Amino acid sequence: MSEQPSREITQRELRNDSGAIMRGVERGESFTITRNGTPVGRLIPLRRRTFVPRAEVMAAFATAPVLDPDQFRRDIDAAGSQDPFDREW
Repeated sequence: MSEQPSREITQRELRNDSGAIMRGVERGESFTITRNGTPVGRLIPLRRRTFVPRAEVMAAFATAPVLDPDQFRRDIDAAGSQDPFDREW
């Protein structure tokens, strides 16, 4: 989904037509709010969470490499010190 261009509205329009503007945001519209002709903010829709069916997730992980937890721990230990007091301040 590509981002739509933002419609410019004045602070007064936002105050007077807030219900219609909020319905626009729910439909995916974005607004740039201006005060005295100067942009001061943007009103944009939040991304909605996308539900991914369990079967799809399981299929994606079915081809993932198997993780050896002991080797993973050794790799992490080798990459950095785990002692929080062993640091130069």
